[in-house]
Amino acid sequence: MAARCSSLLRVLARPTSLRTSSRCLATAAKVKAAPAAAAVDPTISRLVDDISGLTLLQASDLVTLLKTRLNITEVAMPAAAAPVAAAASAAPTDEPADEKPKEKTVFNVKLESFDPASKPKVIREVKALVPNLTLMDAKKFVESLPKVLKENLSKEDAEKLQKAFEAIGGVVKLE
Repeated sequence: MAARCSSLLRVLARPTSLRTSSRCLATAAKVKAAPAAAAVDPTISRLVDDISGLTLLQASDLVTLLKTRLNITEVAMPAAAAPVAAAASAAPTDEPADEKPKEKTVFNVKLESFDPASKPKVIREVKALVPNLTLMDAKKFVESLPKVLKENLSKEDAEKLQKAFEAIGGVVKLE
């Protein structure tokens, strides 16, 4: 989903001369889009207008901010050879599968809840953990639980973070 948003913002950030090859095509596209635009919510239409007026750097910042606010992670697209390998493995074989499931090595640390008496300690710890948060942002973060504190941590780091929050009265879940 993030890739679609990024490509849409890239297209919208281009000058109109790069979006269409000739004036006739641009006029024809506007005529075709006019009936669909009438059924669009005015809020969405206003957002599209605002986004189309952004520079490329502003659009990039918008995508980054949306990814962080909506907790969208980058997902690598599967390789082209993966469907072939999946088709080959789907063929019946006489050998039993001896593969053990891989142990998870990358974790997300999610703050589920906390003891109400230790709320100031949890807020201070969140503020220290995320350097660009102000005290008010850290308070809002803590009050809107459950939320992911850190993503893509090693098992050791995630367990250290979990122990630190549990010591001050927080309930942390490793995902």
